[in-house]
Amino acid sequence: MNLLRPTLLTLACLMALPGHADDLPSLGDASSAIVSPQQEHQLGRAWLSLLRGQVNQLNDPQLKDYVETTVYRLAETSQLQDRRLEFILIDSRELNAFAAPGGIVGVNGGLFLNARTEGEYASVLAHELAHLSQRHFARGVEAQQRMQLPMMAALLAGIVLAAGGAGDAGIGMIAGTQAAAIQEQRRFSRQNEQEADRIGIQNLEKAGYDPRNMPTMFERLAQQYRYGAKPPEFLLTHPVTESRIADTRNRAEQAPKGGVEDSQRYQLIRARVALTYEETPGLAAKRFRSQLDEDPKLDAARYGLALAQIKGGQLNEARENLKPLLAKAPNDITYNLAQIDLDITNNRLADAQQRAERMQGLYPGNYPLKQVRADLLVKQSKPAEAEKILNELIKSRPDDPDVWYDMAEVRGLSGNTIGLHRARAEFFTLVGDFDQAIQQLDYAKRRAGGNFPLASQIDQRQREILEQQRMVREMMGR
Repeated sequence: MNLLRPTLLTLACLMALPGHADDLPSLGDASSAIVSPQQEHQLGRAWLSLLRGQVNQLNDPQLKDYVETTVYRLAETSQLQDRRLEFILIDSRELNAFAAPGGIVGVNGGLFLNARTEGEYASVLAHELAHLSQRHFARGVEAQQRMQLPMMAALLAGIVLAAGGAGDAGIGMIAGTQAAAIQEQRRFSRQNEQEADRIGIQNLEKAGYDPRNMPTMFERLAQQYRYGAKPPEFLLTHPVTESRIADTRNRAEQAPKGGVEDSQRYQLIRARVALTYEETPGLAAKRFRSQLDEDPKLDAARYGLALAQIKGGQLNEARENLKPLLAKAPNDITYNLAQIDLDITNNRLADAQQRAERMQGLYPGNYPLKQVRADLLVKQSKPAEAEKILNELIKSRPDDPDVWYDMAEVRGLSGNTIGLHRARAEFFTLVGDFDQAIQQLDYAKRRAGGNFPLASQIDQRQREILEQQRMVREMMGR
């Protein structure tokens, strides 16, 4: 993490909020004059690329699709004016989620392990989106009017790095800070948290969730980690006090009952994440069997057991566990994707292909299904057809490094060397390795030879990447 050297103090400054909780900012407020929405957007994208290059990520398309879908659902009913969101799923079992300036939404795998229902999960993300909609970053800068762009970048680095599980980075620098200043920043941070709770509760209700999920989640976390030696990062950056729980409970109880508390899809996704963090597929299978022993009708546990068996090579057993799920819901995309995975693992590619085509007719725009179809075509030695599907994905997901990585692989298999280097360049740009990106485009230009229109396109893209690199270095004070 040498690129990012923030402190906990800068993170506290980031969350500074002078003023009143009911004074909602607009694009024309004082904070906008200091830090424009476009500046926030650029800063956010720049730091996201650096973060991607420095933390392990969860690249499960089904998990990514679920997070994106649910967050956009919350964003639609929120006060968020700029809904250009980008996502990062961090491979960490530690409980954390964050929303950073510029529309960056980060979720740790640990959120699914700790949030027992979709409502609890949504309550955390509604709270984080409220930090974005109220522009707490820009308003924090307003409180520190002497700050220049490099300092703003350092603040952003603080929240992003902390979200990646390194919240104590540079903590030694805090020792020289005056206690009074720290106390003032904490006061502002409390105001931010109260406002985010209030706005988040409103948004939960508007999005169709039961807002009582928020105090329930906070209450359980407070009890769970009350005597822990080191609370998770989420509780360090979002302290859950008794007064905060009581306040959110009082606000939530004013809403009518009847909102969503949980969903089957959330429990299926939660099973996928639980499998990720088990030491072995065998231990995961044992845990899911134990759940089924307690409740044989627990479909999420049966689904998790089938996934664990596929991963552990118990293919016949997995098939038997998927049968009742598919009989109950023959068109469910999650169960069918599991069956396709099983058929691919069992080298029954024709069966997998047939099922994928049927699902394509039912879910033509589904991202995980498109990814599976592309993978299946590669296994069938049809890279050109796989490239067509990945081209569709790139149109809808142009900033997804995982898609560009796959595109590079597929173009390499089909002998498209220029396309391979251009795809690699996009991948490296998205993960913050600008030197590698520029080098890949150099390789592509050499291959382009006398094709001047193509060489010009590559030149133009190189200039754009160099400008991104310059902006990042400027922000970092290099």
